[in-house]
Order: sequence, then C-alpha cells, then structure tokens
Amino acid sequence: MWRGLWTLAAQAARGPRRLCTRRSSGAAAPGSGATIFALSSGQGRCGIAVIRTSGPSSGHALRILTAARDLPPARHASLRLLSDPRSGEPLDRALVLWFPGPRSFTGEDCVEFHVHGGPAVVSGVLQALGSVPGLRPAEAGEFTRRAFANGKLNLTEVEGLADLIHAETEAQRRQALRQLDGELGHLCRGWAETLTKALAHVEAYIDFGEDDNLEEGVLEQGGSTWWGRKTPISPQRLPSLSLFACLLSPTADIEVRALEVALGAHLRDARRGQRLRSGAHVVVTGPPNAGKSSLVNLLSRKPVSIVSPEPGTTRDVLETPVDLAGFPVLLSDTAGLREGVGPVEQEGVRRARERLEQADLILAMLDASDLASPSSCNFLATVVASVGAQSPSDSSQRLLLVLNKSDLLSPEGPGPRPDLPPHLLLSCLTGEGLDGLLEALRKELAAVCGDPSTGSPLLTRARHQHHLQGCLDALSHYKPSKDLALAAEALRVARGHLTRLTGGGGTEEILDIIFRDFCVGK
Repeated sequence: MWRGLWTLAAQAARGPRRLCTRRSSGAAAPGSGATIFALSSGQGRCGIAVIRTSGPSSGHALRILTAARDLPPARHASLRLLSDPRSGEPLDRALVLWFPGPRSFTGEDCVEFHVHGGPAVVSGVLQALGSVPGLRPAEAGEFTRRAFANGKLNLTEVEGLADLIHAETEAQRRQALRQLDGELGHLCRGWAETLTKALAHVEAYIDFGEDDNLEEGVLEQGGSTWWGRKTPISPQRLPSLSLFACLLSPTADIEVRALEVALGAHLRDARRGQRLRSGAHVVVTGPPNAGKSSLVNLLSRKPVSIVSPEPGTTRDVLETPVDLAGFPVLLSDTAGLREGVGPVEQEGVRRARERLEQADLILAMLDASDLASPSSCNFLATVVASVGAQSPSDSSQRLLLVLNKSDLLSPEGPGPRPDLPPHLLLSCLTGEGLDGLLEALRKELAAVCGDPSTGSPLLTRARHQHHLQGCLDALSHYKPSKDLALAAEALRVARGHLTRLTGGGGTEEILDIIFRDFCVGK
C-alpha cells in the first residue's frame, strides 16, 4: 500500500523528475533548485506521521497548503488546517514547523508536517505536495546527502547517523551516537592538523632553507628557534614566513612519529568497531549432551534448537542474532564434538570445528556431573587447552568454560579436578548461574567489540581502516633526513587519506554506497 501511495505522490509532481547537480565530492549541490519531500516517519498506521520538505520552495509549499500569507514563527510548532491546493478540500489539522535555512538539518529551508498517521491522510498530503510547482519526491538518503553537501555533517557523522537508525542494542546505540556527535571526525581533523603543521616545516625548509641560509635543525627544533638567520629575509617573503611561523609545532618530527603510534594503536583494535556494528560471532561448543542447545535457547529466549536426551540431535550449525548484555551477537549452536559416528553427523562435526576457527568468543560447555568421561577429558585437552595456550591479545580468540547441569551436583560442587581451568557453574534447567554467565559475557564482549562508552572512537567500517592504514603506510615514507621532497609528498598523501575519511574529495561511488543505506525521508 505504502509503495502505491509513494507512486501516486511521484505521479502528482509536476514536470520531469530532476536529478540533483553533483559536486566533485559526489554530494548533492546546495541550491540546485529542486525542493524535495518525503514521509520521514515509519510506514504503516500510526498516531502521528511526519512529512518533511527541504529546498527553496519549502516556504511556498507551506503557504499553499495552509492558505496563509505569512509563515509561522521559526522553529515553533503551529496548528494549521492543511488543504488540497487544487480543490481546496481539507486534508487534516496538523502541527507544522518552519525551519528557515541555514539553521536546519539540511542547511536549506525545511518544513515538517506532523499529521495523523492514517494511510488516507498521508496519501492526501503527499499528493498535495507533489502538485506544488518545484517540488518532487526525495530519493533514498537525499535529506542527509544535502546536509552533507551543505557542511552540516561530515562523512563519519553521516555514517554514525545511519548506524544510529539501524542500532538494535545499547552498545550499538552508544557507539553510533558518539560517531554522530563527531568524535571520530574531530580526532581525524586533529591528526590532519598535525600533518599540516609538519608539512609547513618541510615546505618552509625547501622554499627558504637553501636560498636564505635557514639554520639546520629546523625539523628537529621547531618553535621560534629556527628563525635565526645569517642573511636578511627579502620583504616579499615575510608574509609566507609569518604564515609558517603560526603553523609550526614545537617538534615536527616528534609529532609525526607520535601520530604513527596513535594510528597503529587504532588499527590494532582487531576490528572491534566492525564487530560492534555487525555483531560478534559467539560459538557454543562441547561434547554431545552437554546442554549446548539448551543454553542457546536460554540466551536467545526462544526455541532455536531442538533439545533431546539423545546424543547427536544437532547435526548442523544453527545461527540466531541475539542481544547479549547490550552487545550484538551472532550465536551459533553446533554439533557435539565426537568421533566414530555416521557420515551425516560427522559432517556436522566438521562444520562445528570450522565454525570454531571463525569464532570471536567460544562458549565451551561440559556436563558438570560427567567431567571424568573420555569425551570431556578429550574436549578439555584439545579445544579448551589450545585456545587457552594462545598469547593474550585483542586479536586472539576468547573462551568461557561453562559447567552445565549444576543442579545434578552435590552441595560440595564438582569433583576435585586440579587441572580444571577457570569456569562458571550453570543450570540451564533451573537458570541458576545465568546472571553470573551474563556478566562474564558482558566483560568478554566488551573486550571483543570495545566499550563504546569509554576510550577513543572505534573504527566501525572497513573504509575507516583503509584510510588510516593508507595514512600510516604513507608516513612510513616520511624520512626528511634523506629527501625533503619525498618527505613532503608522504605528508600530503597521508593528509589526503584523513581528509577523505571525513568526506573531503570522496568519489561518487563511495558516497552512493553510504547514502543508499538510508530510507526515503532521511
């Protein structure tokens, strides 16, 4: 139905559909002449629906639909009767808000119509807007693209807005909000400023060092000491030198090397930001009948897997997305690990071992009442011991050992096992120990995905890592002691990567990929 309403609105728009003029950045150019409109709230019946416009004809459209001579006060809600400009028929009594540019989301004149959310009302208002000269339906993400083109948002903030709209967990929401607030963009701009100052040092030495006998050591000393000279400076060069004096940092070489360290630290986050955005992979594994399927059902709060006392019930990898302690997780139930079974179950075991290698976090399960069995001992010696032997780092797999069926144990707990690694006791039947497991999962997932409420901004997209890695690679060629010209070029390339990360000089293809994730009306 809603697709049909949008088609009617598009057909009602007068004149041929016009594409936005593009700048070199690939963004819609402000002042392109077209005013766009769209339903910005969710589709479907609702109490209130929000329809908005952006462009130079927004005020004209508001006057036509409200039959008013004057526009309402800026940024104040006003109750108005909306009418069809063609027939004069009343459409709805709505709240309207007028946002004159540039103090609006897009930087252009904008109007919001808060109407009742019935399909007939929304359809009538959309068709009425489509009949106003100069208005056309918006494309997906076009409002945000205009905000980007008008400098209201940089590219990392646009990505943060998209992530905020799609956020499903608390951790995703916190991270998206930090990025929308510009933390990653501010960080990159600070790095770019450092490179600009260093480039000023190098170019000043290239331009003036040889002709004007600039003292040696300019790159190491910095500050005002390098202005000591053996011959007077020509008056024509004083403005340029004054500019360089303002940009110079205390120690150019030291700051560039410090930036390399900072870039390396961000690139060593082991894709934590991307895991936070798309979900960490948690695999539940163990011998048959350890309670793996019961735990998956318990954590996902729905019957994902069949639970049976018969060993080998699960023969394939079953996956379900869940919210664990506020973090997005792809939870996998796998076949019990054992040898000497039929070909079908053996294929399931092979797939389980393959999935184990891809896991970010392993939930290793054992039957607490059967720790001495050959299957339990073999699992401890192979899976648990091998993961525990990995050197601790952000990139290594993490493991939680869970002893299930604690309700079958005596009050003293499991039998003495001096070689048993740190573990958690749990009863999937009674739920005892579940709170402790969830708290342990929260800590492990914070290490795997990063804690969005603390620390430096996370890199949530492969594009971020690509440009930071390109910046770091360029800085590896910064060797002013060998060749100043090549050192200056290395700084320019490195600064270019940081500029493109926040949206400067972006190509059309990259911008299209980013903005197509938005719905129509955003």
